[in-house]
Amino acid sequence: MNEVKSKRIVVGVDGSALSLIALRTAHRLAGLLQCHIQAVTVWSYPVALAVPIASTEWTPRVEAESALDETLQEAFGPDLPKGLTKTAVAGQPVQVLVEASRDAEMLVVGSRGRGGFAGLLLGSVSSAAAAHAHCPVLIVHPGERDL
Repeated sequence: MNEVKSKRIVVGVDGSALSLIALRTAHRLAGLLQCHIQAVTVWSYPVALAVPIASTEWTPRVEAESALDETLQEAFGPDLPKGLTKTAVAGQPVQVLVEASRDAEMLVVGSRGRGGFAGLLLGSVSSAAAAHAHCPVLIVHPGERDL
């Protein structure tokens, strides 16, 4: 018997203002599409730590998970959307989001993240995600009410 997967909307979260808008937009769409939200953040070892060092005080994974929790708290307050899942993955943002988009109803990302150049309409991650995702992609821009 085939296992039935629940429908999901994947949201790329980097802690930027646009990832907050992406989360809130995905929440509105999730209700309409009867999906749950999968919030995905990506981390990597800093170049200075090319050889991972075991530490009980700091790791990029723990920092990424903490930042994801803070962003979700800022987006939704204490009442997270029902069925929301959190994923923190090591890797390159585009590759992780494209892989996460498999079997998803939609991928939602901000038009620009933390590392973008001012004035660009699309960042490299949102542009590449739109080109390579395995599902429809919604790229959110700030609206007047979001400024």
